[in-house]
Amino acid sequence: MYYPEDLVEEVRTRNNIVDVIGSYVRLQKKGSSYFGLCPFHSEKSPSFSVSPNKQMYYCFGCGVGGNVITFLMEYENYTFPEALKVLAERAGVALPEAELTDEEKRNNNTRHVLLDIHKDAAMFYYKALYTPYGKNALDYLTNRGLSPETIRQFGLGFAPSTSDSLYNYLKKKGYSDQDMKASGIFRFSEKGPYDIFWNRVMYPIMDVNNKVIAFGGRVMGKGEPKYLNSPETKIFDKSRNLYGLHAAKKSRRDYFLICEGYMDVISLHQAGFTNAVAALGTAFTSNHCSVIRRYVKKVVLTFDSDGAGIKAALRAIPILRTGGLEISVLTMKPYKDPDEFIKALGPEEYQKRIDAAQNAFLFEVTCLREKYNLSDPADKTNFVDEVAKMLLIFEDEIERTNYMEAVCKQEKIDYADMKKKVNKLGSRIVPGANNSYDAPRANNRTKEKEEGAAKTERLLLTWISEEPKVYSKIEGIIDPSDFSSELYRKVAERIFEQAKEGSVNPGQIISSFINDEEDYKKASALFQMDRPKEMNSLDKSKAFTEAVKRIKKSSLEKKGASADPSELMNIIIAKRKLETLKITLE
Repeated sequence: MYYPEDLVEEVRTRNNIVDVIGSYVRLQKKGSSYFGLCPFHSEKSPSFSVSPNKQMYYCFGCGVGGNVITFLMEYENYTFPEALKVLAERAGVALPEAELTDEEKRNNNTRHVLLDIHKDAAMFYYKALYTPYGKNALDYLTNRGLSPETIRQFGLGFAPSTSDSLYNYLKKKGYSDQDMKASGIFRFSEKGPYDIFWNRVMYPIMDVNNKVIAFGGRVMGKGEPKYLNSPETKIFDKSRNLYGLHAAKKSRRDYFLICEGYMDVISLHQAGFTNAVAALGTAFTSNHCSVIRRYVKKVVLTFDSDGAGIKAALRAIPILRTGGLEISVLTMKPYKDPDEFIKALGPEEYQKRIDAAQNAFLFEVTCLREKYNLSDPADKTNFVDEVAKMLLIFEDEIERTNYMEAVCKQEKIDYADMKKKVNKLGSRIVPGANNSYDAPRANNRTKEKEEGAAKTERLLLTWISEEPKVYSKIEGIIDPSDFSSELYRKVAERIFEQAKEGSVNPGQIISSFINDEEDYKKASALFQMDRPKEMNSLDKSKAFTEAVKRIKKSSLEKKGASADPSELMNIIIAKRKLETLKITLE
């Protein structure tokens, strides 16, 4: 639903960010801000800052930032409407009821009914576990070392052997055949409806808001398939959900342990590794990566140490890498899986294996080596060729060099020879490139220049947001079109408008980017830019003038690149005037 900007702003301003975040994080006042341990990553020294003046938060460790609305969105994983509703209720602000189309109403109603069905089904399975019919299933879980508390925490249960027990139970609760069919946990044939799960240990699959959206079931005794998952429905998308995420999102660690199955996740959580998750019977996707990146930037693969587990890890690594995650791989040898390892050696030793986990790229190289007989010259040459090709995935020269050094050390390959081979392969792949890294260097120089320009722009915008009166010094010299990105142009436009009125409200400005997660994060970080403060008046004036000149000069150069002759003359004159610009700050 669309909410007017003034209403959103009313809800935001009537919820003091220090009070709201203080109910989740222990905060201590330092100067004009409050600091605490970041709730979004693991840290020992407080780097999470909450500013009552700006009504914003920012973590100098992991870079998350925002206002009171986005804090709830990030911490509770609420949607924007959900977070707004919670804060509106807290502040006593009435929100208008959503005006939905008939189709939207039907979809919402269907979703609520399906969630109710799954909630009731989960309770049915849980209670069945503690009946005489569920004794074998309970013994199985107990023999696997699970405590009653862990069983309760994950809502584990049992689907009775009769194929219509759940159907009959839910039918008595008043659910229609149409809704039960849409839930995916029943099938309807000429002989009538029947449960798809029977005689199985049941693992409820929950979304990040702790709502049951699907099930996994392990057969008791003989039967195929050994594990059976719910089909995708209107509330369950395998590519966007991870088993255990509802609990792992609350972990204070800065990485997730990626497992293969339900029991791995549950065993790790019971052992204290509450950051364990698993894909739901499907390969990792870019959607999974997007979900993971909301909480952590690093993952440790803890797949089974057998051939199938190694293959699964090799399939997952490229996807996770493309998804922007830092990956390492844990070895559990001589044990097969996390459960077996922890039972044998304990959590402390498992933590040591996590700490010693191998970099994913080096793991890939290690696995590749197993395919070659390195005592054979031809095989060794082919191996080195393949490793050289693999190194080309790193576009950044420094990163590629670091990996090259690590690979050569691990595989006892001469570094100079490997570098020549990588350069040669790179020159073939990139048209016009020579046998050195000139092209990457040029790209790096361009990237550094762009990053420097963006840093200067952030500095100026932060400066004006904190001292609105300085805007009068640049009015008529700098305008929003002089900024290098669309985001900065939009932010500049809003800051300049507010500065003319005498004050700037960062929290209100970043709220306008609420529908674009990436822009929102960048806008939040923008207002946390350090600027010169402990300087005398003369030095501050020089720093401010230099920032203005750099931004304007860059803007004029870009405009000059596509200007016609008459426009070009005006640009040349403007650049000359810029050289003599001198701004004095009081």
